[in-house]
Amino acid sequence: MNARVLTLLLRPAKGENAVLALPVVAFGVVTALVLTVVGGAQSFWTWTDDYAPVYQALAAIALVLLVVPLTNLGGAAARLSARRRDERLSTLRLLGVTPMGVSVATVIESVLVAAAGAVAGAVVHLATAPLVGLIPFRGTALGTDAVMLSPLSILAVVGGVLLVAAGSAVLGLRRVIVSPLGVRMRTTVSTVHWFRAIIGISVLALVFVLVKVFPSVAGLAVTITVLAALFAVALAVLNVIGPWVLKVSASRQLRRAERADRLLAARLVLDSPKAAWRQVSGIAMASFMAVFAGTGVALMNVMNSGEATDADAALAVDMRTGLVITLVASFVMVAASVGVNQAASVLDQRDLHRSLHHLGMPLDTVDSARRRAIMSPLLVTAIGSATCAAVLVFPLLGIALITAPESLLTIGIVLAVGIGIVWASTRATRPLLARSFETA
Repeated sequence: MNARVLTLLLRPAKGENAVLALPVVAFGVVTALVLTVVGGAQSFWTWTDDYAPVYQALAAIALVLLVVPLTNLGGAAARLSARRRDERLSTLRLLGVTPMGVSVATVIESVLVAAAGAVAGAVVHLATAPLVGLIPFRGTALGTDAVMLSPLSILAVVGGVLLVAAGSAVLGLRRVIVSPLGVRMRTTVSTVHWFRAIIGISVLALVFVLVKVFPSVAGLAVTITVLAALFAVALAVLNVIGPWVLKVSASRQLRRAERADRLLAARLVLDSPKAAWRQVSGIAMASFMAVFAGTGVALMNVMNSGEATDADAALAVDMRTGLVITLVASFVMVAASVGVNQAASVLDQRDLHRSLHHLGMPLDTVDSARRRAIMSPLLVTAIGSATCAAVLVFPLLGIALITAPESLLTIGIVLAVGIGIVWASTRATRPLLARSFETA
């Protein structure tokens, strides 16, 4: 097959420009936030006084709490238009193109899209660095030079984003190469096995033991490194368990469904539990972070009570500043993840929406089912993720700080804002759904 035919088949069809723009936006947000977070944290490693290890430990934990979810968002961005791409690539396979040819075309397409977003994100980082440099720590602003990453570091982050895009593209090709006809006819089913739960719970139990043991047997530097790595592992495990939990929950809802929208919502989740998880994974990360934020607020109140030194009081103020920055970055991440994934989901399910319209189902019913398929798993996701974080924090700070009134209030506020962002995104993407009905 010549290059002209290959180009025509890989070119976005009419109306797919919006689908192409979604991963570009997602990769741009990922790159900008990673560069900004890493740039802000690097300044702490230039300090050498007695309190420097505390700042470095908090910075390391904040990096893990933000960079790991951002990596997940980057992986999701590479799969946003996967269904339509799979259809076009499966057509190429059925026409005789070799697996190697399909793989090369897919990787090139994904890397080019990621590169466009990564460059835009790098520009945003450079433009916002002077503003980030105004943030005060220890009574003085960090400064632009302290938060600005070197050109080599920027290239390393951009290269990492491109690797995520290429890796996700290669992993997504397995269905196309193994069963191109099944992909084309949409007969392949996304499944999640209960073995995920066993693996996830086992890993979390091991993480809990290590979190409890390491602070008492290792030095401060080793403890900081290990704790940051363990929190990263716990966040990754949530992505393993999450789809299976949503599958179990949706199966129960399907058995109890008494209305069309409830039945359709449960079927939407069961059709692809992994896709359903991606819709709410941002809230899972926000819930995980909410527990750290709540216990941080409680810890700051303890530090400010009694006979606190000036250095302790300054540390409490800086912890509050870092907490606000982390939460703001988290909300930006949640908004980007939920908004882009929901828009992509609506665009990806246009054929289903048209079919439902031809069967006589009104727009309001389909929209209600779509919102329920997103909002219903939120409660399970939020509670489960917050519980996981509380279990990991317990060996370090104890139950008193976790259940302190100011801690519970902070957790509640963070979860409320996160859920509000999801709800607003479902309302904002309704016009896309309506457009699918209009073109039916």
